[in-house]
Amino acid sequence: MNAQVGIVGLGILGSAIAEVLLANRFRVAGYDIEDSKAQSLDARGLVRAASTRALVSGAEAILTCLPTAESLKAATSDDLGLISPDLAGKIVIEASTLPIPEKEAARARVESAGADMLDCPLSGNRIMALKGELTAFASGREETFKRVEPLLRGFCREAHFVGPFGDGMKMKICGNILNLVHNSVAAEVMVLGMKSGLDPKTIHKVIGGSGSSSRMFDLRGGLMAENDYMREGMNFSIPLKDARIISQQAADVLCPIPIYQAALQPYYAAVAQGHFDEDASAVCAALELAANCVREKKWK
Repeated sequence: MNAQVGIVGLGILGSAIAEVLLANRFRVAGYDIEDSKAQSLDARGLVRAASTRALVSGAEAILTCLPTAESLKAATSDDLGLISPDLAGKIVIEASTLPIPEKEAARARVESAGADMLDCPLSGNRIMALKGELTAFASGREETFKRVEPLLRGFCREAHFVGPFGDGMKMKICGNILNLVHNSVAAEVMVLGMKSGLDPKTIHKVIGGSGSSSRMFDLRGGLMAENDYMREGMNFSIPLKDARIISQQAADVLCPIPIYQAALQPYYAAVAQGHFDEDASAVCAALELAANCVREKKWK
């Protein structure tokens, strides 16, 4: 195996990153604990690794895109994880959205093997990832960032160095607040418009791209207008996991975030109504139910 990058974690976002890198002619190896996720990329040229450890010797850099702190700990362990003599001199790009202390602990394990790690969370969802529209918030050593910047730009529209290790996650937290608030208020606007007699597709067409719009309204407003939440960009597991990280960070620095907390409520309602596995734009469906707003068939 001879890869420019090895990816640990081929879930919603990791698989999209792998697909874009492969389309851009990067050599990519990948591993996921669920082998079926790697199999889906076979036809695109992914080299499947038998374990996280198997990625180390053949890859020039390793990107971790993982759902939980426990999975990051396992990936950066010396029990079939990345920690081995072969890791020396290489760079681990930690792209997950996880608490900073967990990333710092992972960095210490990586450095013990003679390698370096960037805290480099990504802004965007699967829909944006497949279009190459992610933004990377890289933090750590600037010289390390410069070494992997061409790789990051192989699947991101923008790649920024934002400061010392951990500042990437701080920036991601700020970005995630805006994403969630914009998504909830987009749903609120769509429901108010529909209940006032406007066609949802017209709402999206007219407001999208205007001075009143946002990237979330442009992107997710289309799913809301179509009443189609199965074209998954990011299901509810991710924003609800991130909500705990965001709330803890705000508590740690004694910063009130009342607008974010209010915008989070439609997410809880959507999950309670059974939309957990749908795209997070299904907050619109939750607010439709709350408003007793029943769409006419012509709008579906």
